[in-house]
Amino acid sequence: AGPVESKNEGAMSEMVPEPRQKPVVPTKPTGINANLLGYIGIDTIIEQMRKKTMKTGFDFNIMVVGQSGLGKSTLVNTLFKSQVSRKSSGWNREEKIPKTVEIKAIGHVIEEGGVKMKLTVIDTPGFGDQINNENCWEPIEKYINEQYEKFLKEEVNIARKKRIPDTRVHCCLYFISPTGHSLRPLDLEFMKHLSKVVNIIPVIAKADTMTLEEKTEFKQRVRKELEVNGIEFYPQKEFDEDLEDKTENDKIRQESMPFAVVGSDKEYQVNGKRVLGRKTPWGIIEVENLSHCEFALLRDFVIRTHLQDLKEVTHNIHYETYRAKRLNDNGGLPPMTVETEENHESNL
Repeated sequence: AGPVESKNEGAMSEMVPEPRQKPVVPTKPTGINANLLGYIGIDTIIEQMRKKTMKTGFDFNIMVVGQSGLGKSTLVNTLFKSQVSRKSSGWNREEKIPKTVEIKAIGHVIEEGGVKMKLTVIDTPGFGDQINNENCWEPIEKYINEQYEKFLKEEVNIARKKRIPDTRVHCCLYFISPTGHSLRPLDLEFMKHLSKVVNIIPVIAKADTMTLEEKTEFKQRVRKELEVNGIEFYPQKEFDEDLEDKTENDKIRQESMPFAVVGSDKEYQVNGKRVLGRKTPWGIIEVENLSHCEFALLRDFVIRTHLQDLKEVTHNIHYETYRAKRLNDNGGLPPMTVETEENHESNL
């Protein structure tokens, strides 16, 4: 009996499970496959697009139009907090007054938070300064169309560039003189001709020359005159993509437009803070204070909320309209010049 019992005990001891060992936790991979164990989801495409865009950077071309002395250069400098525009685009008494509108494009590269933006400011000195201002908008319209033509020629090339330089005007700030009465016939004619080819944002310059009541009344009068004359400014109603865009843009169209602004590149001490402003005998007008002027609304509108949309409307609406008309008029291709013929032969 003894040996049999010991045999059974040995069998039972064999059936007792051994304690399981803890699984070895794999170390975090290094090198190329370091991100394989990270979060995987469709929304990671946003991060991919962000990295790609930060490498290539942005192009933004803004045009300023208006009479001399309305503070166009100062406002653009205030808008981007850099000296991106010439201090004075006028002329001295000794210089000969130009017969037509001159167009000066000044390019800069602005970098902030690792994001590069190639900013081009297109100034139009001489606009509306003559005694006879008949058709003075034609050089501006010609310049805008020339940029569309330049982009179109690059696009239809057989061996075109991977990234076509974008010189098209994305935004046109039109400066209205703060008369407090009504728009001049020149203002109406300019916006009527150019609202179909470029995004126009009307701006009342030097709004500190009017009282708050005069400013509100003038804004309402300008909006009514634009509506009566069938002039559409940016953001246009027909380009609202959804209900959210429509609600936001309706508020801008009915309350903010045209923006009554004050520009200044000088800083002053107000309540222990450094602020941009203009000094007057009765106090300091703070540029970024909404109770003083609407510069902050304009800056947010152009840069923070609608900059990409300005570019998209320019490409998808204004440029496409120009492109369709040009290709239709010329049987599908731009007319051949000596330069394009040589390029065509070299490509072949």
